[in-house]
Amino acid sequence: MECIPVFFDPRMVADAHSFSPSAGKPGRVVESWRRRGFPLEIRAPRPADVDQLCAAHHPAYVAGVLACRIDNGFGNRLPEVAASLPWTSGAMVDAAHAAIANGIGAVAPVSGFHHAHHDHGGGYCSFNGLVVAAQDVRRRVPQARIGILDFDMHYGDGTAQILRHLRLDAIVHATAGAHWDRPEQADDFLDAIPRLLESMRGCAVVLYQAGADPHVDDPLGGWLTSAQLAERDRIVFREARRLGLPVAWNLAGGYQDPVSKVLAIHDATMRECVLAWCARSP
Repeated sequence: MECIPVFFDPRMVADAHSFSPSAGKPGRVVESWRRRGFPLEIRAPRPADVDQLCAAHHPAYVAGVLACRIDNGFGNRLPEVAASLPWTSGAMVDAAHAAIANGIGAVAPVSGFHHAHHDHGGGYCSFNGLVVAAQDVRRRVPQARIGILDFDMHYGDGTAQILRHLRLDAIVHATAGAHWDRPEQADDFLDAIPRLLESMRGCAVVLYQAGADPHVDDPLGGWLTSAQLAERDRIVFREARRLGLPVAWNLAGGYQDPVSKVLAIHDATMRECVLAWCARSP
């Protein structure tokens, strides 16, 4: 791979008037990656349509959020947030398909998925783009298994609830927040990553949430150092290549102030991605 496929459109970006910077991160992250000279191929995603969103969510909830009649995951009804949501889920869908097509991987520089339940949002998450993407892959390849590797700080409760509610047994879900959240668990967590990926052997694609909020300085996190986060990503990308698993990854989490500290973590993930996937280094 000469360049990393990154699915970005400015319409993915919104000002959510929130403590969480996630709605505004896509533009900032891509700008930071470009400044650092990472070999990127920026591709325009297609917005997810209502049918794709309803493959994960109740139709009344989808319609209400998009029409600004129901609170989104930020707890408001801002039109600019509603307008951005099809683009963020669409980027994850397109990244998943691109990863399958090239056999290695792709990136959706978006956040705000894993706390979104079947019929409501929360935790700065409105639509669960992870399940939306997984369902779209399964729509095209009904027998496909999909892996969701969620390394955000927090338990992916929305993802787990949707998978139970819709009985999506073909989707293998691993969420670090269910088991690891203390500094003394760091070595055990890093040692467990190859086993988690092994459990996804044979999946058509792994959807990887490379969360920034496990960082020790994050106000909503606090258990992995910068070096340990980089090692986490290094293991994920290395083991996925060894197992022949395509990876579509996104950002997730990250609440440090200033936001440049969060961007530095996402820069480090991209650096490990480039080292694992590309013929030339950053």
